Amino acid sequence: MERAIRRLTGDSLRVRGASRTDAGAHARGQVADFLTRAPYTTETFIRALNWYLPPDIKVRGACQTSPGFHSRKDAISRVYRYTILNDRCQSALLRHFSHWVSAPLNVPKMREAAGYLPGTHDFSALVVSLPLGRRTVRRVERWDVWREGELVLIEAEADGFLPHQIRRTNGILTQVGLGKMSMEVIKRILDGTIKELKHCPSVPAKGLCLMKVNYPSTLSRIENDYEAI
Repeated sequence: MERAIRRLTGDSLRVRGASRTDAGAHARGQVADFLTRAPYTTETFIRALNWYLPPDIKVRGACQTSPGFHSRKDAISRVYRYTILNDRCQSALLRHFSHWVSAPLNVPKMREAAGYLPGTHDFSALVVSLPLGRRTVRRVERWDVWREGELVLIEAEADGFLPHQIRRTNGILTQVGLGKMSMEVIKRILDGTIKELKHCPSVPAKGLCLMKVNYPSTLSRIENDYEAI
């Protein structure tokens, strides 16, 4: 993105993203911001940046904000979705965007286990290592699990997520759905009974996608553009 902006405007600048994703994950609703004196319209920025960007990165919408806007710090929540292909056969089309599980998953059990997650909790047991002083408490708004045909979808919304938190949590939910792990594990992690899960299952990054970044109503311009794309 920074190279594309430099080729368009001549400016060497830094782009700030609203949310980080694991290597191999996807982002349908990433939001980024940058400061420029270039006089182009937002529509020109969209068309021109997409001309310079590689095929796997595209700008889907744009709007002008105040100079003080910060795509990460002003966000109030992020929504991530994890896709599991739960079928006896793999899919050629979904192989880069889903995690294949051939054995039947008990989705009601997974949903029940996920019901423990909303609220403010310490998720330190689900991360490997963090910089000293990094906060491990996050506020989870929801953690939904449902089935659409052969797909099992897990969608989480929170004020922020720790590195690998989603993939490890969904790994536990998958093990619960397979009958290989008790849903009590999640309950014990959240109440502090389990301080460290040394052999925590983790699902592959390719099934994870950042779907949306939410902002306060005062930034409705961003929300409106976001809903339209």
